[in-house]
Amino acid sequence: MTIPRETNRWPDIPYDRWKATGSSLHMWLQIVGKFRLSLTPWTNHSWHATFYVTSRGLSTSLIHGPSDSYCVDFDFIDHILVLTTQSGLSSHIALRPQSVADFYHCFVEALETVGAPAQFHTLPNEVPEARPFAEQTMPGAYQAEAAQDFWRALVSIDEVFKIFRTGFLGKSSPVHLFWGSFDFAVTRFSGREAPQHPGGISNLPDPITREAYSHEVSSAGFWAGGNGLDHPAFYSYAYPTPDGFKDHAVTVEGAYFHDGLGEFILPYDAVRKAEQPEKALLDFLQSTYRAAAEAGAWDRKSLECPFGVAGHPRVAYPVI
Repeated sequence: MTIPRETNRWPDIPYDRWKATGSSLHMWLQIVGKFRLSLTPWTNHSWHATFYVTSRGLSTSLIHGPSDSYCVDFDFIDHILVLTTQSGLSSHIALRPQSVADFYHCFVEALETVGAPAQFHTLPNEVPEARPFAEQTMPGAYQAEAAQDFWRALVSIDEVFKIFRTGFLGKSSPVHLFWGSFDFAVTRFSGREAPQHPGGISNLPDPITREAYSHEVSSAGFWAGGNGLDHPAFYSYAYPTPDGFKDHAVTVEGAYFHDGLGEFILPYDAVRKAEQPEKALLDFLQSTYRAAAEAGAWDRKSLECPFGVAGHPRVAYPVI
C-alpha cells in the first residue's frame, strides 16, 4: 500500500472520529513507552522515553538491553506493531480493536518470544484515575483510517517542527512524542534555571515534573484533541510564564490565547485549510516563541540563527 505524499500532506483528523482510537493508542503507547523506560538510562527532561515519527508510523528507536537490543515500531500502513532485535528475532501484534489489557498481554508475550525483559511499571501516567494496564478490560477501539490520518498529520508537522528547530543555537529538544501527555512537541530553552515547578500533574511523580521544568522553556506542540480541547490543535507556552506573554501579537489567522490553558492555541484546521499550511504553522511557532523570548528577556542575539538549508553548513564565522 502506498500513500502519495503530495495528496496527503494535511489530512482531516476530526476529533469525533479520532477520540476512541486515540484513547486506545494512548494506552498502547504508554505500555511500549514503559518498556523503553525500564531499560534506558534517564536523560534530562525525560527525552529518553519518547517516540519518533517514521516513514510508516512511530518508533521507540533502538533500546539497549542487558543481552540484546530492541526496537518497537507502530506501523500505521500495515497496522501492526513490530518488535525487532539486533540478534535478528522479531514478533508482531495486529493493531485492531482490543482492550488495553489484551494489548498489554500480547506485548508481554511478544517480549518473551524474542527474549526481551518483560517486567516494567504497569500503571499509566498523566491520566486521572489510572488503573494498571492488565485491569483495563473494557473493549477498545481502533479505526485504521483514523490512526493512519493521525500519523500522516504527524509526518507533515514533524517536517515543520524540524525546520523550526534549526533556527536556534541554544539547547533544544528533539522533535518527539510524549506518551504520557500524548503530545508531539519541540522545546527551546533560554539557558537559565526556572523556579521549582509546583508539580501536581495526575499520576506523574513531582520529581519528574520538576526536573522537566528545571530550566526556562518556550515549548510548542500538537494535540489531536483532548486536554481541554475538542479539536486537534497546536499549542505554545512558556514556563515560567513571563509578564505580558499573552499580550504579544500572534497574527496567524485562527490563533488565540487560551486563558484556561495558559497558552497560545492554533486549531489544526486553520493550518490544514491555509493557502500555505507549512508557512502558517512556522509563523505560529516563531511568533509564539518570540512572545516568550521577548517577554522573558531571553538573550536572543546569542540563541537564534537563520533556519537551516539542506546541503549548506551554518556560517559560524564571517568569511574573510
